[in-house]
Amino acid sequence: MREHGSKRPALKRTAFTQFDQKTWLPEIVARHTSFFVLLGVLLGQLLLLSIQVTRNQNVRLVNVWAAEVFGPFERGFHGAIESTVEAWASVHDLWAYKEANKQLGSDLVVARARIQQLTEKASEADRLKALLQFKEQSPYKTIAAQVIAASPQDGSTTVVIGRGKDAGIEVDMPVITPDGVVGKIAAVFAHTAQILLITDPTCGVGCLLEESRTQGVLKGSGRNQCGLHYVMDDQKVAVGEAVVTSGLDQVYPRGLLVGHVIRSEDGNIYRQITVKPAASLNRLESVLVLFKPASAQEEEVAQHQRR
Repeated sequence: MREHGSKRPALKRTAFTQFDQKTWLPEIVARHTSFFVLLGVLLGQLLLLSIQVTRNQNVRLVNVWAAEVFGPFERGFHGAIESTVEAWASVHDLWAYKEANKQLGSDLVVARARIQQLTEKASEADRLKALLQFKEQSPYKTIAAQVIAASPQDGSTTVVIGRGKDAGIEVDMPVITPDGVVGKIAAVFAHTAQILLITDPTCGVGCLLEESRTQGVLKGSGRNQCGLHYVMDDQKVAVGEAVVTSGLDQVYPRGLLVGHVIRSEDGNIYRQITVKPAASLNRLESVLVLFKPASAQEEEVAQHQRR
């Protein structure tokens, strides 16, 4: 261990030792005073000459030098300012575009909903127009009714209309659309009535083939299809042939379109005939209920009562 108070060995002085000391700069200035004075005089003369000397268009040389020295910094600073301003403007525009895009998206949703409503109203107007024209051309007394309820299950064979006893609706009244036969009234209530569609197995319709005039009974077979029964195998039935009501069931008037044959095959005794209903039974919205024409006896009773 070193003893307290021992002296450190003296450092060997070199040419660079003076730079390790804090007093090296004043010493250099003191040693070369004349040189620094001469340098200052020369710089002052150069500055005075630059102030006095002018170049083209009477621009002072000092201004040219200042422009050359500070020009790049000024241009760089000005470019940085412009870039910042442009970046901020871009961010602001982007935010504005984003907000405008949101508003346009909302407007587009509203416009699509409005178009859908107008399209639905136009379709409803077309359906009602066709229904009215058919009603005016029909030789039967009819009453229009809106379908207000149907079973959510696929293959449902009953629907409910918004007409009932208050409108003169009765059981077994035929129900049709301009496209074809729908079914018949199965149950009547005060302000509503239930329709049994022709696709129901219990809903028999007396029919005949339009071209061959062969008669048969139409019964529902599910899946929006029907079967034409009791047509003998020796009868020729072509696919696509129209099936119309025969009027023999005392429910449907004669000559109403029921559907078209989509399959006709030989069976054991009777042909296997599949009929597709002409009316869109799975998309019913408006229907016509036909009033049965009064018989001669009923007409006589009615005339007697009026007397």
